[in-house]
Amino acid sequence: MKIISVISIVFFGCLKLMAESKKTNIILLFADDQRADTIGAHGNPHIQTPNLDKLSDSGFSFRKNYCAGSFSGAVCVASRAMLMTGRHWQQIPGRNKGSGWSALPVLPRYLRDKADYKTFIVGKWHNGQETLRSAFSSGSSVYMGGMVDHADFYVQDYAQGKLGDKRKAKEFSSAEFASAAINYIQKAETNKPFFLYVAFTAPHDPRNPPEKYRQIYYKNRPPLPKNFLPEHPFSNMPMRGMGRDECLAPWPRTKAVISDQLCEYYGLVTHLDEQVGRIVKSVEESPHAENTIIIYTADHGLAMGSHGLLGKQNVYEQSMSSPLIINGTGIAKGKSNAFTYVHDLYATICDFANIPTPDGVTSKNLLPLIRGEKETLRDSLFLPFQNNQRAVNDGRWKLHIYPQINHQLLFDLESNPDETNNLLASHPEKVKELTNLMGKWRRKVGDKDPLSVTKPQPLKVDYSKVKRVLDVWQPKWIRDKYFDGREKANHGPKKK
Repeated sequence: MKIISVISIVFFGCLKLMAESKKTNIILLFADDQRADTIGAHGNPHIQTPNLDKLSDSGFSFRKNYCAGSFSGAVCVASRAMLMTGRHWQQIPGRNKGSGWSALPVLPRYLRDKADYKTFIVGKWHNGQETLRSAFSSGSSVYMGGMVDHADFYVQDYAQGKLGDKRKAKEFSSAEFASAAINYIQKAETNKPFFLYVAFTAPHDPRNPPEKYRQIYYKNRPPLPKNFLPEHPFSNMPMRGMGRDECLAPWPRTKAVISDQLCEYYGLVTHLDEQVGRIVKSVEESPHAENTIIIYTADHGLAMGSHGLLGKQNVYEQSMSSPLIINGTGIAKGKSNAFTYVHDLYATICDFANIPTPDGVTSKNLLPLIRGEKETLRDSLFLPFQNNQRAVNDGRWKLHIYPQINHQLLFDLESNPDETNNLLASHPEKVKELTNLMGKWRRKVGDKDPLSVTKPQPLKVDYSKVKRVLDVWQPKWIRDKYFDGREKANHGPKKK
């Protein structure tokens, strides 16, 4: 009996070790400001993204993926807070403070505590040091901030909950972060699963890809967005809230300037795509190839001339949608047009790790879509932006409401996906239906901001009175190209 017992203990101990060794590694590649329509395999023949194309073609892509709005003009802050907490931004306590959500079961810490994952961060962290300490225990080439001159910046290594001294990055941002990720993959243990979070700063401005990548598109220019406008026709945000994004080109927007910036933006995406290829190759050549999931997404999109806008501080499709691809062990090939949010990755990653989602998490698991068990997760989409923009999408019709100016728009996305033909006056019944649908969403997420005001702000914007702001991260050639001498004179010392 003793011999049998010993044999049983050894046998089941071996099974346990084998099971642990096969736990799924998760690599989350997180781009910054990448429009959903900037991947060749997703229908854009004008951009070069061969590595993302391969990930999409051999994996599963979600074609209607969105950031769920924002409490901040720095939309990435809200998007990353939602990703890390698995909650809609209006359900995150203390959301306006960088440290407000650190007490919640933040995704990396939850993976570590519940499934014994090693967690490692590379790249951008724009949610404060307290949340960083609550989320990860170690990392490399971490950039603490929202944006950076991709060719001239400083990073810090991170160990035992502490950031090290700042050191100058050795490579262009996307390459710097890819190299740090590859180094981790090559050294990662095989007997313990890992969660590797790689947050790029591209293709966020400054739009300064290496010269080679700019020239690719200068020589073969992509077309302007179909919904290009010289100026946005009304005040979608307070003038003071336009922020630096909208100041990166003068008004009215000219086709020549937007074309150049689009070429530079595409150049950043193509350079980023090459770095993604390097990371994927390192996984394929590592002992982790058979038990690793690679997820590629972005915090949100970007206007880039659409509707006369440049930034992401709006609820149009181009700014709130972003790519989402999942590839790896056990992932079927395919695609879905179901509505998904970026923060649905929280519940999905929990499933990969074979742990339940915590109480309070409203993220939805994407795996039933991948497995073909469901065709949809939600029948509509709600996009609240601060207190000045609201949108709801029922799959065909989309209603925009601008409470601070008492203005509304209605679009039939089936016939007009570029949101250029306002049908508000001709479809009052649809406006009422969508307003009711928005009300259901507002009650669900706790949205208490009014949908109209008694003293609305002016509908139109006098762009001649908007003072352009030149931020400190724009490199000299961009200052020379897109800003006049007065603005260059106001340029402050570069921040380190």
